Amino acid sequence: MNNIQTIPLQNLAFILIPVLAVLVILFKWGQGAGHASYAILRMLVQLLLIGYVLNYLFASNSAPVTLLILAVMIIFSSWIALGTVKSMRNKLLWKAMLAVLTGGGLTLWMVVQPVLELHPWHQPRFVIPLAGMIFASAMNSISLAADRFQADKLNGAAYAEARNRALHTAMIPTINGLLAVGLVSLPGMMTGQILSGVSPFIAARYQIMVMTMIFAASGLSAACFLSLLKTNERN
Repeated sequence: MNNIQTIPLQNLAFILIPVLAVLVILFKWGQGAGHASYAILRMLVQLLLIGYVLNYLFASNSAPVTLLILAVMIIFSSWIALGTVKSMRNKLLWKAMLAVLTGGGLTLWMVVQPVLELHPWHQPRFVIPLAGMIFASAMNSISLAADRFQADKLNGAAYAEARNRALHTAMIPTINGLLAVGLVSLPGMMTGQILSGVSPFIAARYQIMVMTMIFAASGLSAACFLSLLKTNERN
């Protein structure tokens, strides 16, 4: 089995050329490149730092440390998810956290135990990357659901109607991803495994796990969040 080659930093810099092209287009078309530039810079810093952090976490193999990292991921994903409804962020934060914990946490447990049968369950090398994909999916679905729900409520829609439309909107990217996988794209995990020399048959099984866990986490988290919003109707 061949190991994937290390990318030299000077080679990695070439990908910044099309990135800069997009930033120029955003600026020329009046969208402003400030927010996108900040997002790219933050991504670079976060990924460079996470390499050092993950080395420590993988070496620790500690259940309390793993749980602490999962809690931090839930808090930050919930906060970011509510960026589409900033005026209600503080009020809805606990609901978003509970939704991510319920939908994402249940899905993560199913993957870690019945599917992968990890022993011990808290192995950070497996749990943290999987949790990242799951909580990110939950975050995106809640963000879309919150934005659509608020828009429909402002337009006078009843709770049930706004809820149904919001869930539909939240699931569009995930369902499109299911339809396109294998035909339009080979997703990240499968591509990475194939590049590392893993058999495509084995890589496909892992990708099936990833796609289904993303679908489940997205749907359950969005549905839980929208159900919790019904309490606002009573207040």
